[in-house]
Amino acid sequence: MSTIKKSKPVAKKKAPNSVRILVANGVNLDLLGSREAEHYGAVTLQEIQSQMEASVVGLAEVAGLGPVSLEFFQSNREHEFLEKLSNAYDGFLINPGAWTHTSLAIADRLRAVARPYVEVHLSNISAREEFRKKSFLAPGAAGVVYGMGAESYLAGLCGLLLKVKP
Repeated sequence: MSTIKKSKPVAKKKAPNSVRILVANGVNLDLLGSREAEHYGAVTLQEIQSQMEASVVGLAEVAGLGPVSLEFFQSNREHEFLEKLSNAYDGFLINPGAWTHTSLAIADRLRAVARPYVEVHLSNISAREEFRKKSFLAPGAAGVVYGMGAESYLAGLCGLLLKVKP
């Protein structure tokens, strides 16, 4: 009697030195370009994403990395945001929006997944209302970039790529 040997599923291997980054945008960031231009500018989230995609190859080269894939995500639902952070990424570039100042859950999740992240904001949160100066995420972040408009994302991505380990 012959037995059939079952083969194990083959896991997809990452290319050497390749990196997966989640660019996670929180509550109300889907409204960029149409809300409070005096704080957030006129740029849309799609325009920020396009700028990042156009720059990622050069930034990866500066960081000494191989291919970097960016996945973009935006949600106004905190539970969806939390679940997304649990997926297998090498690092996170995160603009949690107002959750920055209110969400212990997101801060706890980022600590639990134990991957590097950089917090970014378009506006200068230090020059705004008192409640916006407190971030629950900043203490665990590899870095925080704010006040540079859409360029905050590029600066944050550059810093994050220097911190991730493929």
